[in-house]
Amino acid sequence: MTQMEVVYRYGAVPGEAEMRAIDNLRDVYGIRRISFNDREKTVRIEFDASRFKEPVLASLFRRAGIDVQEKLVLA
Repeated sequence: MTQMEVVYRYGAVPGEAEMRAIDNLRDVYGIRRISFNDREKTVRIEFDASRFKEPVLASLFRRAGIDVQEKLVLA
């Protein structure tokens, strides 16, 4: 298992329906943690890189209704 993190900036603030969809993503095998930073409008995802590639995660979040705009570089 290879642990990775990715941070995305999002546009529109997720509503109730989007947060329910995110709760369902928490159950996906390989996604370890999802945390939102409302002030910076970012979402941080810890995941198993042997299960997912970063573009697949972005696609999952977009399908859940999150307005993913850009991937941020982690220092």
